[in-house]
Amino acid sequence: MIIESFQNEKIKHITKLLTDNRFRKKSGVFVVEGQQENERAQKYNFEAVEFYICENIFKGSTPKEKIHLVSDKVYEKIAYRGTSEGIIGVYKTKETHLNSFQPKENSTVIIVEGVEKPGNLGAILRSCEAFGIDALIVADGKTDFYNPNVIRSSVGCLFGMEVFQADNNDVHEFLQKNNFNIYTTIMDETSKDMFERDFTKRSAVLFGTEHSGLSDFWYGKGQNTLIPMTGSIDSLNLSNAVAITCYEALRQKKS
Repeated sequence: MIIESFQNEKIKHITKLLTDNRFRKKSGVFVVEGQQENERAQKYNFEAVEFYICENIFKGSTPKEKIHLVSDKVYEKIAYRGTSEGIIGVYKTKETHLNSFQPKENSTVIIVEGVEKPGNLGAILRSCEAFGIDALIVADGKTDFYNPNVIRSSVGCLFGMEVFQADNNDVHEFLQKNNFNIYTTIMDETSKDMFERDFTKRSAVLFGTEHSGLSDFWYGKGQNTLIPMTGSIDSLNLSNAVAITCYEALRQKKS
């Protein structure tokens, strides 16, 4: 049977998961749209609850169970990317604690403090996954990893990454306990170019928000490190700055 009504209880439920952050967190499930994203979620062992498929759009391999077929109009309503690809999955969230992360001797982690924009967080996840960053930690975060826009912007890279959220105190304690070199991105006279830092050893690079940078909490808790630039502007978009840093860490480990 194909679901054709917007008033169907399942359609109301998935719409609320997409639009209501509190409801999504309370439900313990999240929504994944797109073929590649769903394939990655399953590849990295996220437990599927159900799928919504529009047969007129979807061209991939149909899941074998927990399927609800929907009409074109219903799919368009519940898809935050319009009519793209014709598959939406609902999965159980995974709860992880920072102390469960076991860094390697040369681990590089990226820490973003107070990040607010889901699109930025997704783009950061994509760079971290692409360049082999061992973990992404959100300190004092304002958005959650399972926001639909995070998943979309990361193109499903979220699922293959070690990701954690914690407050500043817990993050700092973890870094000290595990003997990380802490590199803060604060502009002052003590700053050194990123190319002068050694990312072949256990390293953590911290970034603040675009409008205010790192909070006062991190002053004096790390070595100030900046991306060298020759133009007239003195800062970069957060996700771009993270991407450059991730690449430099990979370059040093491969050289």
